[in-house]
Amino acid sequence: MRFPRNLLVLAIASLLLASAGNMFAKTKPARPAAESSAPYKGAIVMDAATGKVLFEDHADEVSPPASMTKLMTFAVLHDKLAAGAITLATPVHIAVEDAKMGGTQVYLDPKETYPVEELVYAMMIQSANDAAHALARASAGSTTAFVELMNAKARELGMTHTTFRSPHGLPPPGRRLADGDLTTPRDFAILCRYLVLKTDVLKYTSVRTRKFGEGVRSPDKVMVMANHDHLLEKVAGVDGLKTGYTEGAGYCISSTALRNGHRIIAVVMGSFGPNGQKDLGHTRDRKTIELLERGFAAIPAGSPAFVSAAIEPSGGTNPISPAPLSAAERQPETDANTGPSVKFTPPPKKG
Repeated sequence: MRFPRNLLVLAIASLLLASAGNMFAKTKPARPAAESSAPYKGAIVMDAATGKVLFEDHADEVSPPASMTKLMTFAVLHDKLAAGAITLATPVHIAVEDAKMGGTQVYLDPKETYPVEELVYAMMIQSANDAAHALARASAGSTTAFVELMNAKARELGMTHTTFRSPHGLPPPGRRLADGDLTTPRDFAILCRYLVLKTDVLKYTSVRTRKFGEGVRSPDKVMVMANHDHLLEKVAGVDGLKTGYTEGAGYCISSTALRNGHRIIAVVMGSFGPNGQKDLGHTRDRKTIELLERGFAAIPAGSPAFVSAAIEPSGGTNPISPAPLSAAERQPETDANTGPSVKFTPPPKKG
Protein backbone atom coordinates (compact mmCIF):
# COMPACT_ATOMS: atom_id res chain seq x y z
CA MET A 1 0.00 0.00 0.00
CA ARG A 2 1.48 3.35 -1.04
CA PHE A 3 0.91 6.62 0.91
CA PRO A 4 0.65 9.92 -0.94
CA ARG A 5 3.97 11.77 -0.72
CA ASN A 6 2.50 14.75 1.24
CA LEU A 7 0.99 12.45 3.90
CA LEU A 8 4.30 10.66 4.35
CA VAL A 9 6.12 13.96 4.88
CA LEU A 10 3.58 15.04 7.50
CA ALA A 11 3.91 11.75 9.37
CA ILE A 12 7.69 12.01 9.51
CA ALA A 13 7.52 15.64 10.72
CA SER A 14 5.10 14.68 13.48
CA LEU A 15 7.44 11.94 14.70
CA LEU A 16 10.39 14.34 14.73
CA LEU A 17 8.44 16.99 16.73
CA ALA A 18 7.29 14.41 19.28
CA SER A 19 10.85 13.18 19.71
CA ALA A 20 12.16 16.73 20.19
CA GLY A 21 9.46 17.46 22.78
CA ASN A 22 10.46 14.40 24.79
CA MET A 23 14.11 15.44 24.64
CA PHE A 24 13.44 18.94 26.07
CA ALA A 25 11.18 17.52 28.76
CA LYS A 26 13.97 15.25 29.93
CA THR A 27 16.66 17.93 29.89
CA LYS A 28 14.68 20.75 31.52
CA PRO A 29 16.95 22.16 34.26
CA ALA A 30 15.87 21.52 37.83
CA ARG A 31 15.48 24.36 40.37
CA PRO A 32 18.82 25.06 42.05
CA ALA A 33 19.18 23.13 45.29
CA ALA A 34 20.29 26.23 47.19
CA GLU A 35 16.95 27.92 46.54
CA SER A 36 14.79 24.97 47.51
CA SER A 37 16.74 24.25 50.70
CA ALA A 38 16.76 27.77 52.12
CA PRO A 39 14.21 28.05 54.95
CA TYR A 40 13.39 31.67 54.09
CA LYS A 41 12.56 34.02 51.24
CA GLY A 42 15.66 36.10 51.79
CA ALA A 43 18.47 36.81 54.26
CA ILE A 44 21.47 39.06 54.77
CA VAL A 45 24.29 39.51 57.27
CA MET A 46 26.06 42.86 57.71
CA ASP A 47 28.92 44.28 59.76
CA ALA A 48 27.25 47.18 61.58
CA ALA A 49 30.47 49.18 61.92
CA THR A 50 31.30 49.27 58.22
CA GLY A 51 28.10 48.32 56.44
CA LYS A 52 29.98 45.53 54.69
CA VAL A 53 27.74 42.68 53.58
CA LEU A 54 29.18 39.41 54.85
CA PHE A 55 26.48 37.15 53.42
CA GLU A 56 23.39 37.51 51.28
CA ASP A 57 20.85 35.13 49.79
CA HIS A 58 17.95 36.65 47.86
CA ALA A 59 18.58 39.82 49.86
CA ASP A 60 16.52 41.89 47.40
CA GLU A 61 13.44 39.65 47.55
CA VAL A 62 10.44 41.89 48.29
CA SER A 63 8.05 40.64 50.97
CA PRO A 64 6.13 41.93 54.02
CA PRO A 65 8.17 42.72 57.14
CA ALA A 66 5.22 42.17 59.51
CA SER A 67 5.96 43.67 62.95
CA MET A 68 9.54 44.51 62.00
CA THR A 69 7.78 47.57 60.55
CA LYS A 70 7.84 48.97 64.07
CA LEU A 71 11.59 49.56 63.71
CA MET A 72 10.84 52.30 61.18
CA THR A 73 8.13 53.61 63.49
CA PHE A 74 10.83 53.93 66.13
CA ALA A 75 13.15 55.71 63.66
CA VAL A 76 10.50 58.34 62.87
CA LEU A 77 9.72 58.79 66.56
CA HIS A 78 13.41 59.36 67.18
CA ASP A 79 13.36 62.16 64.60
CA LYS A 80 10.36 63.70 66.35
CA LEU A 81 12.20 63.56 69.66
CA ALA A 82 15.36 65.03 68.14
CA ALA A 83 13.35 67.91 66.70
CA GLY A 84 11.72 68.59 70.06
CA ALA A 85 8.24 67.96 68.68
CA ILE A 86 7.64 65.47 71.50
CA THR A 87 9.51 64.24 74.56
CA LEU A 88 9.63 60.86 76.24
CA ALA A 89 7.32 62.28 78.91
CA THR A 90 4.72 63.71 76.49
CA PRO A 91 1.31 62.30 77.49
CA VAL A 92 -0.52 60.31 74.84
CA HIS A 93 -4.28 60.17 75.32
CA ILE A 94 -5.52 56.87 73.94
CA ALA A 95 -8.14 57.16 71.20
CA VAL A 96 -10.85 54.72 70.23
CA GLU A 97 -9.08 53.86 66.97
CA ASP A 98 -5.92 52.94 68.91
CA ALA A 99 -7.84 50.45 71.02
CA LYS A 100 -9.36 48.77 67.96
CA MET A 101 -6.12 47.69 66.29
CA GLY A 102 -6.26 44.00 67.13
CA GLY A 103 -3.43 41.50 66.86
CA THR A 104 -0.69 41.64 69.47
CA GLN A 105 -1.45 44.47 71.88
CA VAL A 106 -1.38 45.82 75.41
CA TYR A 107 -5.15 46.38 75.33
CA LEU A 108 -5.13 50.15 75.49
CA ASP A 109 -8.33 51.79 76.70
CA PRO A 110 -9.60 55.19 75.50
CA LYS A 111 -9.81 56.23 79.14
CA GLU A 112 -6.06 55.79 79.58
CA THR A 113 -3.13 58.16 79.12
CA TYR A 114 0.52 57.10 78.93
CA PRO A 115 3.81 58.91 78.41
CA VAL A 116 5.50 58.35 75.06
CA GLU A 117 8.25 56.18 76.53
CA GLU A 118 5.83 53.70 78.11
CA LEU A 119 4.22 53.17 74.73
CA VAL A 120 7.64 52.79 73.09
CA TYR A 121 8.44 49.98 75.51
CA ALA A 122 5.10 48.37 74.69
CA MET A 123 5.75 48.65 70.96
CA MET A 124 9.26 47.22 71.09
CA ILE A 125 8.86 44.53 73.79
CA GLN A 126 5.27 43.35 73.42
CA SER A 127 5.13 44.35 69.73
CA ALA A 128 1.88 46.10 70.62
CA ASN A 129 0.01 47.25 67.53
CA ASP A 130 -2.24 49.52 69.56
CA ALA A 131 0.80 51.27 71.07
CA ALA A 132 2.37 51.75 67.62
CA HIS A 133 -0.87 53.23 66.30
CA ALA A 134 -1.23 55.57 69.28
CA LEU A 135 2.36 56.81 68.96
CA ALA A 136 2.00 57.41 65.22
CA ARG A 137 -1.29 59.24 65.57
CA ALA A 138 -0.20 61.39 68.50
CA SER A 139 3.21 62.36 67.12
CA ALA A 140 2.21 63.23 63.56
CA GLY A 141 -1.47 64.19 63.92
CA SER A 142 -2.66 61.13 62.00
CA THR A 143 -1.36 57.71 61.04
CA THR A 144 -1.53 58.73 57.38
CA ALA A 145 0.84 61.63 58.01
CA PHE A 146 3.10 59.37 60.06
CA VAL A 147 3.31 56.74 57.30
CA GLU A 148 4.36 59.50 54.89
CA LEU A 149 7.23 60.27 57.27
CA MET A 150 8.12 56.57 57.36
CA ASN A 151 8.43 56.44 53.59
CA ALA A 152 10.39 59.69 53.53
CA LYS A 153 12.80 58.19 56.07
CA ALA A 154 13.13 55.07 53.95
CA ARG A 155 14.09 57.19 50.94
CA GLU A 156 16.54 59.17 53.06
CA LEU A 157 18.28 55.98 54.16
CA GLY A 158 18.40 54.51 50.65
CA MET A 159 15.81 51.79 51.22
CA THR A 160 14.96 51.68 47.53
CA HIS A 161 12.66 48.65 47.56
CA THR A 162 10.57 49.61 50.60
CA THR A 163 7.05 50.96 50.92
CA PHE A 164 5.29 51.39 54.24
CA ARG A 165 1.54 51.59 54.58
CA SER A 166 1.15 51.22 58.35
CA PRO A 167 3.05 52.01 61.56
CA HIS A 168 2.58 48.46 62.91
CA GLY A 169 2.91 45.90 60.11
CA LEU A 170 -0.53 44.33 60.27
CA PRO A 171 -1.77 43.01 56.91
CA PRO A 172 -4.18 45.22 54.94
CA PRO A 173 -7.93 44.55 55.20
CA GLY A 174 -8.03 42.79 51.83
CA ARG A 175 -5.04 40.60 52.74
CA ARG A 176 -3.36 41.38 49.40
CA LEU A 177 0.38 41.47 50.03
CA ALA A 178 0.83 44.20 47.43
CA ASP A 179 -1.40 46.52 49.47
CA GLY A 180 0.59 46.19 52.68
CA ASP A 181 4.05 47.05 53.96
CA LEU A 182 6.81 45.73 51.68
CA THR A 183 10.58 45.67 51.96
CA THR A 184 13.68 43.49 51.47
CA PRO A 185 16.29 41.98 53.80
CA ARG A 186 18.89 44.38 52.39
CA ASP A 187 16.74 47.44 53.00
CA PHE A 188 15.99 46.35 56.54
CA ALA A 189 19.65 45.73 57.28
CA ILE A 190 20.26 49.35 56.24
CA LEU A 191 17.54 50.48 58.65
CA CYS A 192 18.91 48.33 61.46
CA ARG A 193 22.41 49.71 60.98
CA TYR A 194 21.06 53.26 61.14
CA LEU A 195 19.17 52.48 64.35
CA VAL A 196 22.09 50.90 66.21
CA LEU A 197 24.44 53.66 65.09
CA LYS A 198 22.24 56.71 65.58
CA THR A 199 19.64 55.85 68.23
CA ASP A 200 19.41 53.93 71.48
CA VAL A 201 16.86 51.47 70.14
CA LEU A 202 18.74 48.75 72.04
CA LYS A 203 17.62 50.32 75.31
CA TYR A 204 14.15 49.03 74.46
CA THR A 205 14.77 45.94 72.32
CA SER A 206 17.15 44.35 74.83
CA VAL A 207 14.53 44.18 77.59
CA ARG A 208 13.26 40.63 78.08
CA THR A 209 10.23 41.35 80.29
CA ARG A 210 8.61 44.48 81.70
CA LYS A 211 5.35 45.45 83.35
CA PHE A 212 2.90 47.70 81.54
CA GLY A 213 0.14 49.77 83.08
CA GLU A 214 1.52 50.28 86.58
CA GLY A 215 0.11 53.48 88.09
CA VAL A 216 -2.58 53.65 85.42
CA ARG A 217 -4.43 50.35 85.76
CA SER A 218 -5.60 48.41 88.74
CA PRO A 219 -3.04 45.78 89.86
CA ASP A 220 -5.06 42.92 88.39
CA LYS A 221 -4.94 44.54 84.93
CA VAL A 222 -1.21 45.31 84.85
CA MET A 223 0.43 43.28 82.08
CA VAL A 224 3.79 41.54 82.16
CA MET A 225 5.15 42.04 78.66
CA ALA A 226 7.44 39.37 77.22
CA ASN A 227 9.79 40.09 74.34
CA HIS A 228 9.03 38.04 71.23
CA ASP A 229 12.76 37.76 70.46
CA HIS A 230 13.68 34.37 71.91
CA LEU A 231 17.38 34.88 71.18
CA LEU A 232 17.67 37.45 73.99
CA GLU A 233 19.63 36.10 76.96
CA LYS A 234 20.10 32.82 75.08
CA VAL A 235 22.58 33.75 72.34
CA ALA A 236 25.77 35.58 73.29
CA GLY A 237 25.63 39.31 72.65
CA VAL A 238 22.11 39.47 71.21
CA ASP A 239 20.31 42.65 72.29
CA GLY A 240 17.71 43.18 69.57
CA LEU A 241 16.08 44.04 67.39
CA LYS A 242 12.60 42.91 66.30
CA THR A 243 10.64 39.88 65.19
CA GLY A 244 7.51 39.69 63.08
CA TYR A 245 4.95 37.24 61.80
CA THR A 246 1.82 37.18 59.69
CA GLU A 247 0.56 34.39 57.46
CA GLY A 248 1.59 36.38 54.40
CA ALA A 249 4.97 37.48 55.71
CA GLY A 250 6.05 34.27 57.40
CA TYR A 251 8.44 34.43 60.34
CA CYS A 252 10.79 37.42 60.14
CA ILE A 253 13.56 38.76 62.34
CA SER A 254 16.02 41.64 62.41
CA SER A 255 18.68 40.51 64.85
CA THR A 256 21.86 42.06 66.16
CA ALA A 257 24.62 40.96 68.51
CA LEU A 258 27.75 42.58 69.95
CA ARG A 259 30.87 40.54 70.69
CA ASN A 260 34.43 41.66 71.32
CA GLY A 261 33.65 45.16 70.09
CA HIS A 262 32.10 44.02 66.81
CA ARG A 263 28.39 44.15 65.99
CA ILE A 264 26.64 41.94 63.45
CA ILE A 265 23.20 42.50 61.92
CA ALA A 266 21.25 39.55 60.50
CA VAL A 267 17.89 39.86 58.76
CA VAL A 268 15.80 36.82 57.85
CA MET A 269 12.44 37.20 56.09
CA GLY A 270 9.70 34.83 54.99
CA SER A 271 10.76 31.83 57.05
CA PHE A 272 8.63 28.77 57.73
CA GLY A 273 9.22 25.32 59.13
CA PRO A 274 9.75 22.15 57.07
CA ASN A 275 7.29 21.89 54.18
CA GLY A 276 6.03 25.39 54.89
CA GLN A 277 4.75 24.52 58.34
CA LYS A 278 4.01 27.09 61.03
CA ASP A 279 6.60 26.37 63.71
CA LEU A 280 6.40 29.47 65.95
CA GLY A 281 9.61 30.76 64.39
CA HIS A 282 11.89 27.91 65.51
CA THR A 283 13.39 27.43 62.03
CA ARG A 284 13.89 31.19 61.68
CA ASP A 285 15.63 31.37 65.04
CA ARG A 286 17.96 28.46 64.30
CA LYS A 287 18.94 29.96 60.96
CA THR A 288 19.48 33.38 62.55
CA ILE A 289 21.79 31.90 65.20
CA GLU A 290 23.77 30.20 62.44
CA LEU A 291 24.04 33.41 60.43
CA LEU A 292 25.16 35.42 63.47
CA GLU A 293 27.85 32.87 64.34
CA ARG A 294 29.19 32.67 60.81
CA GLY A 295 28.89 36.42 60.42
CA PHE A 296 31.24 37.04 63.34
CA ALA A 297 33.63 34.47 61.89
CA ALA A 298 33.53 36.27 58.53
CA ILE A 299 34.49 39.73 59.82
CA PRO A 300 37.80 40.58 58.12
CA ALA A 301 40.84 40.90 60.34
CA GLY A 302 41.49 44.50 61.32
CA SER A 303 37.90 45.66 60.87
CA PRO A 304 37.05 48.64 63.07
CA ALA A 305 35.11 48.13 66.28
CA PHE A 306 31.49 49.21 66.46
CA VAL A 307 30.83 52.53 68.20
CA SER A 308 27.34 53.97 68.54
CA ALA A 309 26.96 57.72 68.07
CA ALA A 310 25.75 59.43 71.27
CA ILE A 311 25.60 62.95 69.79
CA GLU A 312 23.23 64.17 67.13
CA PRO A 313 24.82 65.57 63.91
CA SER A 314 23.56 69.03 64.92
CA GLY A 315 25.73 68.86 68.03
CA GLY A 316 22.85 68.51 70.46
CA THR A 317 22.46 65.65 72.86
CA ASN A 318 20.35 62.77 71.61
CA PRO A 319 16.90 63.16 73.27
CA ILE A 320 16.76 59.37 73.64
CA SER A 321 19.57 58.62 76.06
CA PRO A 322 22.30 56.48 74.44
CA ALA A 323 22.84 52.93 75.59
CA PRO A 324 26.09 52.49 77.55
CA LEU A 325 29.13 51.42 75.54
CA SER A 326 31.09 48.31 76.43
CA ALA A 327 34.81 48.54 77.25
CA ALA A 328 35.58 47.13 73.81
CA GLU A 329 33.47 49.83 72.15
CA ARG A 330 35.18 52.59 74.12
CA GLN A 331 38.57 51.36 72.88
CA PRO A 332 38.14 50.83 69.12
CA GLU A 333 40.87 49.18 67.08
CA THR A 334 43.11 51.61 65.25
CA ASP A 335 43.52 49.52 62.09
CA ALA A 336 40.76 50.73 59.78
CA ASN A 337 41.46 48.23 57.00
CA THR A 338 38.17 46.43 56.45
CA GLY A 339 39.56 43.84 54.03
CA PRO A 340 37.65 42.14 51.22
CA SER A 341 33.97 41.19 51.37
CA VAL A 342 33.51 37.66 52.61
CA LYS A 343 30.60 35.49 51.55
CA PHE A 344 29.71 32.07 52.86
CA THR A 345 27.17 29.48 51.87
CA PRO A 346 24.82 28.18 54.56
CA PRO A 347 24.87 24.40 55.01
CA PRO A 348 22.00 22.43 53.41
CA LYS A 349 18.80 22.10 55.37
CA LYS A 350 18.66 18.98 57.52
CA GLY A 351 15.67 16.75 57.93
